[in-house]
Amino acid sequence: MIRSLYDWTLDKAEHPKALWILAILSFTESSFFPIPPDILLIPMVLAAQARAWRIAFVCSIASVLGGIFGYFIGYALFDVIGQPIIDFYHMQDKFLWFQAKYNEWGAWIVSIAGFSPVPYKVVTIASGMTEMSLTTFIIASALSRSARFFLVAFLLWKFGVPIRSFIEKRLGLLALIFCVLLLGSFIALKYI
Repeated sequence: MIRSLYDWTLDKAEHPKALWILAILSFTESSFFPIPPDILLIPMVLAAQARAWRIAFVCSIASVLGGIFGYFIGYALFDVIGQPIIDFYHMQDKFLWFQAKYNEWGAWIVSIAGFSPVPYKVVTIASGMTEMSLTTFIIASALSRSARFFLVAFLLWKFGVPIRSFIEKRLGLLALIFCVLLLGSFIALKYI
């Protein structure tokens, strides 16, 4: 099933309405869909490097709006919709831990999850379920999702096709390195 969804999204990269399809994919990925928008973002930017910033912008805005929808799922529909999504990803234990730490680290968790390969939909739902400040959620989401998608667009715009395989193979590692550096910086600032 995942492979057929992956192939479907790759086919849509050259569709005349690809920007709309990217927006829908980005929106749904932030709340319930399992395929990240990067797999459509990458071929779209490679096909139209002059439009890289517009593509990244649409992806970012749609992702934040989808995150708000995920927040709503957690806030108003957790038992009906949210819990089955958490169960689908087999993240019940992580979700319980996440709830306990959320009030203390919520904004940072949203920021890290928004940039990293962690399933962002889990964070959006948890943000609503724990009733995190919607303003804080939106700001953290906008900064982290934009950073992620604009970084991918910039690398593709700057380096073109050779960077594609590097990004696809190492996106998780690159995001992890960024998150470790970000978290390390905040820890260092706390003790300096």
